[in-house]
Amino acid sequence: MKQLIKLLMAAFVLSLLPVVEMQGQANRVKPPTSNSTPAKPKPPKKPAKPSKPSRPSAPSVNTSPRADEVITVNGVSFKMVRVEGGTFTMGATSEQGSDADDDEKPAHQVTVSTFSIGETEVTQELWQAVMGCNPSSFKGPRCPVENVSWEDCQNFIRELNSLTGRHFRLPTEAEWEYAARGGRKANGHKYAGSSSIDNVAWYRDNSGNQTHDVATKRANELGLYDMSGNVWEWCQDWYGSYSSGSQTNPTGAASGSYRVFRGGGWYNARNCRVSDRSYSSPSDRYYNLGLRLVF
Repeated sequence: MKQLIKLLMAAFVLSLLPVVEMQGQANRVKPPTSNSTPAKPKPPKKPAKPSKPSRPSAPSVNTSPRADEVITVNGVSFKMVRVEGGTFTMGATSEQGSDADDDEKPAHQVTVSTFSIGETEVTQELWQAVMGCNPSSFKGPRCPVENVSWEDCQNFIRELNSLTGRHFRLPTEAEWEYAARGGRKANGHKYAGSSSIDNVAWYRDNSGNQTHDVATKRANELGLYDMSGNVWEWCQDWYGSYSSGSQTNPTGAASGSYRVFRGGGWYNARNCRVSDRSYSSPSDRYYNLGLRLVF
């Protein structure tokens, strides 16, 4: 029955957008390519034979105190919000209820160190200022950039670091979830900043099946916008299973075939939950998938 419901959801979305290119088979709705409609967010779960690609070195974690910071690049400014480190329960916590998937289990204790994260998703105007182009399908300077692969994000970050002399990177999956939940200020919400999704997210029922300007919904407890909805956000980690043991600054699986992304995008409410996980090949591009910066 659960599989039938998911297939019906996919058929509904396909009826909304005329240009369709199905990207393989999926057991959940995978996000769309630039030439396709939003489909289910996960590739099929099957034993993979990873080619053991080289793994980026674990991101350095800056534990020194710092305040929020506004950074300007080629005339475009963006804000990085300081997130004080702490310990939280990651995964299928009680407020996620029956919506939680198997890959969100077991819930487990994670400690993360202090870091800074983008107040918003990377916007099209920032990507344009750094890369000199805008690959997005839904154009708007203050809309989140989308239609960018994990590999594209690495190129963007290298250019941004060269321009700023900083050490930006993608968040680890643990950092992302800790920030989405509200860090030390968390109130136990199902979505990022509220248990009522319409307060904080652009998603299928209110988005018109497209992105919207960042920071036009309510922020979460840390002052972060759109961590539920609008676009999915790439994380640094390889996708892998959770373990029950407590961890400190985890960086995901040692190797794999898929990279993690989080946040749900402008698809359905279930995927916008703070514990929901998805993944895809590092070279895939979808027009509801972007990024958020960390250092």
